[in-house]
Amino acid sequence: MTAAAEPAETEARAGRGRPRAGALDVLVGKRARERRRALGLTMQEVAAALGVPYQQLHKYETGANRLSAGRLFLLAGALGVGVAHFFEGEDEEVAAPTGHRRALLDLVRNFARIPDRQQREAVARLARTLAGLEADGDGGPAAP
Repeated sequence: MTAAAEPAETEARAGRGRPRAGALDVLVGKRARERRRALGLTMQEVAAALGVPYQQLHKYETGANRLSAGRLFLLAGALGVGVAHFFEGEDEEVAAPTGHRRALLDLVRNFARIPDRQQREAVARLARTLAGLEADGDGGPAAP
């Protein structure tokens, strides 16, 4: 072992020799949370894809716990990105979705889960009506 590697290894160890999550783990967790939110996925949905409780996913996202290589691979697949996504652009800031964007993502996710086609069409008509875009029969917007 080289002398240059010793400080980093010593810093990453907690008490009884167990590795502690570090700055890179925080970055990976941050990127995972950003991607999950951008996709409009809940912690429960992603945790289920990983086979862990949502509390464990929270620990991964905050950098409190480290992700194993296998679990990182599963997380990347669940979020539709490559493993490198979690390490790229360390200096880039990805804006978290605003409350408005989250509401839109939630609306789209719930709309897609409506099993009945006629009910989906009714919801779409309602949205157009509320937005003042209800067609008057020719496909254009209704007259004011």
